[in-house]
Amino acid sequence: MNILLLEDDLDLGDAVRLAFEAEGYRVVWVRRLADAIAALRGVLPDLLVLDLGLPDGDGHELLAWLKQESAAVPALILSARDGLDERLRGLDGGADDYLVKPFALQELLSRVRALARRSYGLDSGQLSLRGLLLHEASMRATVDGRLLELSPSEFRLLAALLKRADRVLTRRFLEDQVLAGSAAESNVLDVHISSLRRKIGDGYIRTIRGLGYVMDRQSVATR
Repeated sequence: MNILLLEDDLDLGDAVRLAFEAEGYRVVWVRRLADAIAALRGVLPDLLVLDLGLPDGDGHELLAWLKQESAAVPALILSARDGLDERLRGLDGGADDYLVKPFALQELLSRVRALARRSYGLDSGQLSLRGLLLHEASMRATVDGRLLELSPSEFRLLAALLKRADRVLTRRFLEDQVLAGSAAESNVLDVHISSLRRKIGDGYIRTIRGLGYVMDRQSVATR
């Protein structure tokens, strides 16, 4: 899981980053609101963990920006503001959870796992979208009940796109993080995407020219 951590406190930010990395998560840690927005303009993370009081603004502004951009990113607020009104403002503003500082790192990790299960259907071990069903443990995928014969690379690509449905995944992310750098030739990713489209059908994977690909929750033109 890829996490964007927005926390300006050096000691706390470093401790949270290390705890996440020990769980196997990839973490981008930023300390300013402007840097968080810049990061979110690229590949959207699987989870946003954010403080509210920042040197150049307030975390509520970031949640409002995400809503304005229609960017569906699960978010967990970490804040010393423990008033009921503040917590309700955060949750009503788009956050999925609110954890008051100081907190135990184990509780934070538990809440992150719970958010991942709720947001990405990991409770059942399955990912599904419009007749497309994928089970990671068995590396089995079906579309409308028909078993798909996928290569390991195709399966990883399909899983990445399904987990981040409606989010644009850049070519660089897919080549470096999903294909693990194996896409050394410029057209390898395109070949895999073309093969996936042929196997799962039209209306799922859409090209964002000059940027990458997106798995659409609603059926649209793929080109």
